[in-house]
Amino acid sequence: MEYNIIGEPMPVVECQLNPGEAMKTEKGSMTWCSPNMAMSTNAGGGIGKMFGRVLGGESIFQNIYTCEGGPGMIAFGSSFTGSIRAYTLTPGKSIICQKSAFLASEMGVEIEIYFQKKFSTGLFGGEGFVMQKLTGNGTVFVEIDGYAVEYDLAPGQSMLVSTGNLALMEDTCTMELEEIKGVKNWLFGGESVFDTKVTGPGKIILQTMTVAGFAAVLAPFFEKGNK
Repeated sequence: MEYNIIGEPMPVVECQLNPGEAMKTEKGSMTWCSPNMAMSTNAGGGIGKMFGRVLGGESIFQNIYTCEGGPGMIAFGSSFTGSIRAYTLTPGKSIICQKSAFLASEMGVEIEIYFQKKFSTGLFGGEGFVMQKLTGNGTVFVEIDGYAVEYDLAPGQSMLVSTGNLALMEDTCTMELEEIKGVKNWLFGGESVFDTKVTGPGKIILQTMTVAGFAAVLAPFFEKGNK
């Protein structure tokens, strides 16, 4: 499989497949394809995997597209203004993502649920108590809200991230809450009470915008329009 990501800020990933190659994706993510891509829909595993996908922000069923009779092409589109990033997984090398980050992948990739080890981190950290863990073998495409900024953290190196702006981290990284000091900072600083502290080693991807933040900016205009 070869791919090309095009069209930011509303990107698609165009994948070129050989006969017999297949990809899986979430419902509604396919934007266009060649006529020789055969689609099938299944639950992709037992009750446990189905339940895990729902908790991770995905649908119960997945669509499988298989290339038949010759080379083929299929494109998957982002659901929100932002970026698409490709990540190659190997056994023992996984990534932790925000909910609903999974867009499409080769067949060897699996979606699991990832529970925050500390309840407070999930409750107040902005990324949620439940995240996605992508494992297996193959290339996976993930959606990032806004522009994606990548950092490679050295062992012990940390980054403080505002609530919700952590989109992805390698599973070698750890995450915990860092309380913002000072009552005046809480009340008048315009930020949350906590930041997310991510510590390496490993790659992290931060997003410049969140869906929740975008909705909050637009909310006053919708309220005026309804009056």
